Amino acid sequence: MCQREGLSLQRGMNFGVGGTHSVILMSLRPNAPYHDQVLDGGFTLIYEGHDVPRSQKMPNPKLLDQPETFPSGLLTENGKFHRAAQEFKNGLREPERVRVYEKILPGVWSYNGIFHLADSWRVQAQKRTVFKFKLLAVEGEEDFTSPAPANPVRRRVIPTVIKLEVWKRDGGKCAVCDATDELHFDHILPFSKGGTSMTSDNVQLLCARHNLEKSDRII
Repeated sequence: MCQREGLSLQRGMNFGVGGTHSVILMSLRPNAPYHDQVLDGGFTLIYEGHDVPRSQKMPNPKLLDQPETFPSGLLTENGKFHRAAQEFKNGLREPERVRVYEKILPGVWSYNGIFHLADSWRVQAQKRTVFKFKLLAVEGEEDFTSPAPANPVRRRVIPTVIKLEVWKRDGGKCAVCDATDELHFDHILPFSKGGTSMTSDNVQLLCARHNLEKSDRII
């Protein structure tokens, strides 16, 4: 993940990586900073913003509103994502493309693909204000030199619980050659042919080579 992005990712929200896209990290830990995941003609992620950093002066960040700016007036990551979402809603820019990675096990990260940052808002939560960000999973768009399409093709995402079942069943190895690196969650029967991501029976682990070989055979 860090090698692909060309930097050490220490934060959950990383705006404007390389000037071409942003990165969001998800986690299964309790109180992880994403609120909900729903199917809505594709996959929609509602991600919660970040709190002020924990410190000796502020041992419980949950008591404070999530910040939009630093004391200096510069935007926090919350502020950067919020500004981009509002500018997109107002027709002032293309949607920010966001790569989403999910930590499904210690040391194991799953790439969830490209999302469009579509909306943002603030809500009251336990006597404080937090940010919410709406991201839509879209097909392709890994080529950041091309403009984002006006009507992107929505994409489904394999649910986390299914990924965990498949990882355990396949032993963290390619189902074909037992490779343990560059693994992909692969649909045995593709969506285009009526396959589903809602059951582990239709998902397997494949290494990059065998995943590519399979894709080349599908017409």
